[in-house]
Amino acid sequence: MATGVHQPATAAPPRPERPGIARPPGLRRRRGARLLTITLFLLPALVLFLGLVITPVLFGIYTSFFKWNGFVDTPMEFIGLDNFTRLAQDEIFRGDLKRGLILVVLSLVVQLPVALGLALLLNQQIRFRSVYRLIFFAPYVLSEVIAAVLFTMVLSPETGLVNQILTKVGLDSLAKEWLGDTSLVLYALFFVISWKYFGFHMILYLAGRQNIPKELTEAAMTDGAGTWQVFRRITLPLLGPTIRISVFLSVIGAIQLFDLVYVLTRGGPVHSSETMAVTMFEYGFHRQEVGYANAISVAMFLISLVFALFYQRFVLRRDIEGAITTMGGKR
Repeated sequence: MATGVHQPATAAPPRPERPGIARPPGLRRRRGARLLTITLFLLPALVLFLGLVITPVLFGIYTSFFKWNGFVDTPMEFIGLDNFTRLAQDEIFRGDLKRGLILVVLSLVVQLPVALGLALLLNQQIRFRSVYRLIFFAPYVLSEVIAAVLFTMVLSPETGLVNQILTKVGLDSLAKEWLGDTSLVLYALFFVISWKYFGFHMILYLAGRQNIPKELTEAAMTDGAGTWQVFRRITLPLLGPTIRISVFLSVIGAIQLFDLVYVLTRGGPVHSSETMAVTMFEYGFHRQEVGYANAISVAMFLISLVFALFYQRFVLRRDIEGAITTMGGKR
């Protein structure tokens, strides 16, 4: 039976204060201490990076607008973009660009495929494969100067090992002045470069191949796929990230090539093996045209930067995006 007595409504509990608005003093102190620790650890590296990388780059860009011989007590004459105008009209520099492009193409067409083939071969179960890997990788351990001096003797026209072997087997007509012939020196240089660096790319490909699960290739072969089909459909696509990194390193290395060329040929004969770095060195240290040499260095920097940005944007984009990991699976 209803009593008719009205029961008062229960008051709603007060809403809790939103967390994070007023942080406890202890939390603020911990975060401040963490930020200070990170700053102290990063500070030495940042100082070295600013002092040894950023400052020289900015100084090189600045002096590229001046006519200067590099001596401190000599005033710099501001000439604006004259160094870059001269650079665009310089036949030697344009030849450097052409020769650099030839080396890049040869590397992509010859050096890297050979390195890939050797990596796949040395991934097989063959006897002494560890010894073969060591032998093929050993040239990369040598410095560029040692490799250049070695091949200066090997390719010598009179006492060089190559010409002596050709003479011994009755192929005297093939003996050449490998480093003195303007039509052959660039290809002889490429041979030395390949000998020096193909072991590095081989190790990259070998590491990438060993990361491919054996179950994939075994399943494909069980389904009737041949060796070429397994390579084209499974191995090559899964080696894609490694190949793209290898191509990037090869192109950047060709742009910056200096030590090996300078010791082996000094850019000769008649500039036929000269690279941008060798031209920059010649103008900066031998002709005392430091402003013009810095303009060449700025051009090298811009070429490398533009290539790196475009390569990252259009070629490495999937690899970089795939490497990004975030908490909770959200970008």
